[in-house]
Amino acid sequence: MKIVVIGGTGLIGAKVVAMLSRKGHHALAAAPGTGVDTITGQGLAEALAGADVVVDLANSPSFAEQAAMEFFQIAGRNITAAEIKAGVRHHVALSVVGTERLQDSGYFRAKLAQERLIKASPIPYTLVRACQFFEFIRGIADFSTVDGVVRLPHMLFQPMAAQDVAAAIAEAALAPPAHGMREVGGPAPFHLDELVARVLAHDQDPRQVVTDPQAPYFGIKVDDRSLMPGPDARLGTTTIDWWLANVPPPPKA
Repeated sequence: MKIVVIGGTGLIGAKVVAMLSRKGHHALAAAPGTGVDTITGQGLAEALAGADVVVDLANSPSFAEQAAMEFFQIAGRNITAAEIKAGVRHHVALSVVGTERLQDSGYFRAKLAQERLIKASPIPYTLVRACQFFEFIRGIADFSTVDGVVRLPHMLFQPMAAQDVAAAIAEAALAPPAHGMREVGGPAPFHLDELVARVLAHDQDPRQVVTDPQAPYFGIKVDDRSLMPGPDARLGTTTIDWWLANVPPPPKA
């Protein structure tokens, strides 16, 4: 099949393109760097010509509500129009576990709007909602640091390796449309404050993690239900121990 991966040069997208290519499919990485812009529409019709499946992994460059809402709405409409013209048979999109429980955040209101656009489209679809990535843990620490101290709530979440997210997306792209949503998560739950402290200790990062019940998660109040997948979620196999030992941290800027 020809499978167009929008955001195909990013953290998840590059892995999805590689996985699909190894299985013998024509996987096309569509991103501004490869001449495809979902906001302006540049190169979109050409990329989707003859495509069987479109995988949308593009994310808003801003977490601000207005910017994120505009990104997902404009990109979503442009992608749908190009899919209809090209006769695409399946649209796969990546979203976030707990999106409907995180509506105090403007970004997650935009993500929910994106999901609704996909559901309203005439293109058969599969929504894959993933838990937070192991690769985001250091970013959570950075966002939550004030005066050298990381303040985080003691709440449950079930993060997963980016490689396992990509595997779930590739699997969805090769399966018939679900006409609904799948959840994927990591092999085990953790408390957010404890896992961030563990990763920082592994990095020999001197920052102290302080457990604060009032601390927000990216600006919003959360509890043990907010980020946890449901009982039917498919679980990845990569453990945090393996990931810490084998996936090097990104270079410091």
